[in-house]
Amino acid sequence: MIPKLYFLRCQVLVLVCFFSFFQNISAQGVPFNCDYSAYLFQFNDVYAIDLASGSSFLAATDITPGNINATAYNPVDGYIWGYLSSPSKSIVRIGQDFSTTTFTINALPTGNKYVGDISATGVYYFKAGGSTYYTVDLDPNSATYTELTATATLSQSISVHDWAFNAVDGNLYSVEKGTNILYRINPANGVVLSLGEVPILSGLNYTYGAVYFDASGRFYVSANQTGTIYMIQSVQDLTGSNAMSSNLFAFGPSSSSNDGARCPTAPVAQEICDNGIDDDGDGLIDCQDPSCSGYGSCDTIVPPTSGASDGGLESNNRLSDVIAKRNYNRVKTNYSFERDLAELVEKSSNYGHRASANNFALQDFIPLDVIDEDYVVDSTPLDLLDITNATAVYGVDYIKNNIPIASILTLKTENGVYEHTKYICDRLLGAELLSVSTIEINGYHFIKSLIKNIDGTVEFVLSLSAKEINGDTEFAVESHWNLDQYEANATFYNFQVWSNSVDDLYQLGLEVLVLLEAQRPVTNYNTSAPPAVFVRKGSYVNGTLELQIVNTNASDSVVFDAGIRTTETSQIEDMDTTIALNGVYLTDAIIDTGYLFDIGFRIGDGIAVPDDLFLSDGPWGVDDFQDDTTVQAYEVNVNTNISETEDRLIERNIHLVGTTSSYIGAYRALTPRFQAVDLTNFNTFEVRAKGTGNLEIAFVKESIDVWEDQYKTTIALTDTFKDFIVGLNSFTSPNGSAMVLDDVVTIVFTMISEDGTVQTKEMDLQDIYFGTAGILAVDSFDLTNQTAIVNYPNPFSGSTIIKLVQESVRTKVTVVDMLGRVVDRQLLQTHQGGLLVRYQAPNLQQGIYSYILTDDASKQYNGRFIIR
Repeated sequence: MIPKLYFLRCQVLVLVCFFSFFQNISAQGVPFNCDYSAYLFQFNDVYAIDLASGSSFLAATDITPGNINATAYNPVDGYIWGYLSSPSKSIVRIGQDFSTTTFTINALPTGNKYVGDISATGVYYFKAGGSTYYTVDLDPNSATYTELTATATLSQSISVHDWAFNAVDGNLYSVEKGTNILYRINPANGVVLSLGEVPILSGLNYTYGAVYFDASGRFYVSANQTGTIYMIQSVQDLTGSNAMSSNLFAFGPSSSSNDGARCPTAPVAQEICDNGIDDDGDGLIDCQDPSCSGYGSCDTIVPPTSGASDGGLESNNRLSDVIAKRNYNRVKTNYSFERDLAELVEKSSNYGHRASANNFALQDFIPLDVIDEDYVVDSTPLDLLDITNATAVYGVDYIKNNIPIASILTLKTENGVYEHTKYICDRLLGAELLSVSTIEINGYHFIKSLIKNIDGTVEFVLSLSAKEINGDTEFAVESHWNLDQYEANATFYNFQVWSNSVDDLYQLGLEVLVLLEAQRPVTNYNTSAPPAVFVRKGSYVNGTLELQIVNTNASDSVVFDAGIRTTETSQIEDMDTTIALNGVYLTDAIIDTGYLFDIGFRIGDGIAVPDDLFLSDGPWGVDDFQDDTTVQAYEVNVNTNISETEDRLIERNIHLVGTTSSYIGAYRALTPRFQAVDLTNFNTFEVRAKGTGNLEIAFVKESIDVWEDQYKTTIALTDTFKDFIVGLNSFTSPNGSAMVLDDVVTIVFTMISEDGTVQTKEMDLQDIYFGTAGILAVDSFDLTNQTAIVNYPNPFSGSTIIKLVQESVRTKVTVVDMLGRVVDRQLLQTHQGGLLVRYQAPNLQQGIYSYILTDDASKQYNGRFIIR
């Protein structure tokens, strides 16, 4: 098995050291000796990169006073070498502990050299722009060690920013900026051969400042601006006329100063895209892995994105109630954004110019005609103004070939930054954070994330905010992973940008900054790094939080610091614990949180930027939108009677009292975002309830447009609790068709004033389940290990009394016919001191039935009766 990045991290000592630089000082470090990582040098900092996943961590900072470029791994001595900006005419040797030794070569001309690599025999080939290149002998056993051995000329001038030796054929390779042509350079004579444009890079205009090889001759090319790593297969087999195979491989860090070094004979773990196995150890299988994008049977990452009309409400427990009401209103009115009917956004004559009287609007910051879109539509979610801290909002979708390819949501806030970010909440709603790294715009690092949504769409995400400073005459731009890093109580113009292409994301982000500059000079940037340890995905199941944690920092553990609300109406309770990671790259962690409604938490190793997340279960809410309706009491409580069966529990009980002359209702979404859920495996709906009068129960299906056509049934409540087991076939709709629960969004409980007078209505709902009264084999019940009980009369035609062995408050009765089919299940209250229970048979056919009774202590008994 190929060691991953985290194994290397355990060997690396992060030293911040300053050394005196003079010729021929012996190095204190040890060589790298062909480890598996790639090393990315940015100025005088060093990142270690796992090419298989694109994950990186900052391995060392400030290792030299001068900047390092033209870095290369020397196969002869096992060290990494580079060219120094200062002192002039100097190269530097770097050990595994990132200690350095400087060598000054007076025969070299002045000026920086930023393209370099070292041959298998220890010859250092490096250059700046133009066609001139230089060679220095770096074989420690050579008489000309560290001397300039040649000044030569390429057969043509090429605009490249790094090159690398292919250990398979001994040639240098590089990709040119602008043309995206792959070149092969013969180191013996400097002859340059064009192998053609790299297909995956067609149309791009990036600087490829870091390139690497693996042992098989795969060539890895990193774009400075976006950090995207591309791969070209088997470059030694290319002739310039045969086909070139290339694809996106991973997403690493970006930089305006980028140079890479890697042992060319070290392999890189490859994801085999069709075997159902995580071959490269990054937790992503087959087409889930970005390295499989556009390769084999895997689609290129260009699916439609979610639109701005659905954005803006991904995180925040403070606003969970109003967010739930907003989503419920959308469901009840069957709201959907119709892009075909939306207003077109067109470029005006004032585009990119300062607004008159400095009276700019959010629309002035919307990029147009920069990503080759067909058209742009207004998709503004105006309802955000009523429920968030936004005072103005404007959103657009970019359309190409009739699908949305990007969106921008802009919001003005006057009391701090906008409180919602896509990356905080999406992971705990079924989405995955495939990668998080940086994108370089205008020389500054912004955080980019790649999110795979629950519906399969993939989005690259960028967030930034601008605030007016110096008397509102200038802009300062901020971008942070953690919202508490933004200035509090300031006015911000917030931008959330997402696209199905990292290249479009870069162009949109760049143009946003250009449009900001058109209105105010941007004089300050304040950005922070992404988290090095983050949650890729997570879920909440029956009182436990299940997290998959990516550990690019090779940390031994992280602190889990959380605030939990057990119900919608309870207060926040603090929780903290430590999660062991043991330095490994990927950890599946299970945290026992207990039953909850929502949780906001932070994980951090105390070194790098922490990761923040927010989870909310499907919420309870009150439908009191009628003017004549007043809520007098509303409380949500934790379930105390939790079934261990395969039933689907609707967590948390509700108590609601209100007055109305029309109706009052309560609703329970099945997911936090009111997404549809398939419930076709269930046959009954169970609830323990009391209240006043009739309670209408409705299942809101996503596929039904009209509220009146939703499937409903009614149960009669009394002033004492009663257990109801309602067959799903009793839910009816005016359309007359049979109900299929394949897309249920919400359950709605409604109480109506039948005569139109003001009435007090009360509902108390507990222990709500969807039941599984399906077809089971008779031997699935182990009757031999259960205590036999009796009932009387037997046979019977209406009801029978079952005698219990020990006291119980409630029992569950499961009735099975002679074919092994579960034909009935009921929750029943006991009588006579908890020793008797009355079973009322539904419309069952005459015959012999077995039954299993489960008491409060989960002890089971069996019996048999005859219905006549």
